[in-house]
Amino acid sequence: MEMDVGFMAMLEDLRIAFGKPLPVTSGYRCPEHNAAISVTGLNGPHASGAAVDVLVSGQDAYDLIALAKAAGMTGVGIKQHGSHHTRFIHLDALPRATNQPRPTIWSYPK
Repeated sequence: MEMDVGFMAMLEDLRIAFGKPLPVTSGYRCPEHNAAISVTGLNGPHASGAAVDVLVSGQDAYDLIALAKAAGMTGVGIKQHGSHHTRFIHLDALPRATNQPRPTIWSYPK
């Protein structure tokens, strides 16, 4: 599988609105790798090709979250603890589930 074309267009529009590079630290993951490193298992957002983690912190993270929500991102995960080079914002554009609740915004534990 590859990255979802519609999601990539959405991400490019977000990058333009943000006005800065969006260094992606994680994009598509095969289901097996995703299950090995994430609680989302074989079918997590990254395995869909419609999710990325962006290396960003501080005011830029705050600004990116606001722009991502306005751009229609349906999932925003925040990891802003630890060293600055390990801080990121997860962005995804998965369809809203009707049969199972899914958080729209969340933070990652330490």
